[in-house]
Amino acid sequence: MSITSANRLELLQIADAVAREKMIETGLVIEAMEESMAKAAKSRYGAELDIRAHIDRKSGELTMTRVRFVVDEVENHSIEMTVADARAHLDNPEVGDLIEDILPPMDFGRIAAQSAKQVILQKVREAERARQFAEFKDRVGEIINGVVKRVEYGNVIVDVGRGEAVLRRDQLVNREGFRTGERVRAYIREVREEVRGPQIFLSRTAPEFMAELFKMEVPEIYDGIIEIKAVARDPGSRAKIGVISYDNSIDPVGACVGMRGSRVQAVVNELQGEKIDIIPWNDDAPTFLVNALQPAEVTKVVLDEDAERIEVVVPDEQLSLAIGRRGQNVRLASQLTGFDIDIMTEAEESARRQAEFAERSQLFMETMNVDEVVAQLLVSEGFATLEEVAYVDTDELLLIDGFDETTAEELQARARECLEEIHAKAIAKAREMGVEDSLFNFEGLAPEMFVALAEDGVKTLDDFATCADWELAGGYTTVDGERVKDNGSLEKFDMSLEEAQNLIMTARIQLGWVDPADLVTEEDEEDGDKEGEEATTAEAEV
Repeated sequence: MSITSANRLELLQIADAVAREKMIETGLVIEAMEESMAKAAKSRYGAELDIRAHIDRKSGELTMTRVRFVVDEVENHSIEMTVADARAHLDNPEVGDLIEDILPPMDFGRIAAQSAKQVILQKVREAERARQFAEFKDRVGEIINGVVKRVEYGNVIVDVGRGEAVLRRDQLVNREGFRTGERVRAYIREVREEVRGPQIFLSRTAPEFMAELFKMEVPEIYDGIIEIKAVARDPGSRAKIGVISYDNSIDPVGACVGMRGSRVQAVVNELQGEKIDIIPWNDDAPTFLVNALQPAEVTKVVLDEDAERIEVVVPDEQLSLAIGRRGQNVRLASQLTGFDIDIMTEAEESARRQAEFAERSQLFMETMNVDEVVAQLLVSEGFATLEEVAYVDTDELLLIDGFDETTAEELQARARECLEEIHAKAIAKAREMGVEDSLFNFEGLAPEMFVALAEDGVKTLDDFATCADWELAGGYTTVDGERVKDNGSLEKFDMSLEEAQNLIMTARIQLGWVDPADLVTEEDEEDGDKEGEEATTAEAEV
């Protein structure tokens, strides 16, 4: 097959037709043709040669050239030549120049033509994939409409116009079944560029899908007057969505529900009847949780921000309603708020408080040798430990009915005496466990802490200085999306991370590991950065 004048323009027509069909640029198709013809020429003249093909974009004329580089010393005679040899081709050749020799027209054989065809197909396929990835990579987070092309092993292959997308069966709402030719609406969850081409993954179970559906149905959300702050879904069954309005005259819940429920019903129909609870957002986590647990009533909420846990107390008859069928209601509320939720009844909470009251009363009775009435009076007034009784201001004890100055002083004396005895035993036990004087002489640690540290192998000031703050105060680590508790050696003494950091840094300074001057410099730099940021912000506001 040779390129004659009769079919030169046909080359351009073919390139244009392929480009339109694959929706890529004509230039990319022509470049693929040039590369394929150069490869076919190499199969005839020699694969070691550097042969290049060029197709004129207007006339379609094919020009094939052999290229060689001008070098000082030739290592490969097929693609290189010396300056002396290059003088036969150029007047003043220099190192780095290219010598191009035009090759005569050639007749492509069957094998060469087949090879050229494969190169063209491969290049066109790569260009098509690149175009598809460039088109969809920035559309992650959008809702797209498509037509079901086929179903493979439960996965739905969707024709999205300029490509195919995959709607995996785990991303389908329960009971959904699509047939070939049906229209489907889904959320673009991820676009990945893989060896076999760009992969577009869709989802109908993602919480973001519901948020985007509401944005389409509620103009106030699209305009930014109402914002969706959080979404939690049990796909196909129930969902909760938290919304807030930035216009006091617009009710966010009412706007999302619509006239006679028209707006929310449109979303429900798209999600195969999934029930949706629309909840007003509140920045106060306990208040928002009370709203999120509706329709159950909540009588008490206790928040632990460090542990990201909320304790909820509900009336006895409301427990099953708060938990929901198979724990659905409390699970969705937990996802919506981002807190772990512990639900208990009023009876259970009362029993727990009574147990704590009895335990603390017993502590005072045994350690301070007081009768039950005095112990209960102390607990009722909020005293929970011996330290609180021993070192509290005497006036606070005098506020308790029936306590005079003599009684208050006697109680504090007994508490201090008991604490001294406990401290002495703790120090003796710590010494038996091998704690050295370097740690005993370190200020900031209570005697009981030495025992706790020794149990974890911390027996010297050097050991203490090598600890991390979370190893002392405890903390949480996220593993596979779940928060895992890390127990700290001194966590039971209510030590915070900041306190642990200060103690560890003090120990390192005492050991000479850290120069205090360096710390001052770092603090000054941080202050300077903050001042610079504040100044920049002020200038921007002006």
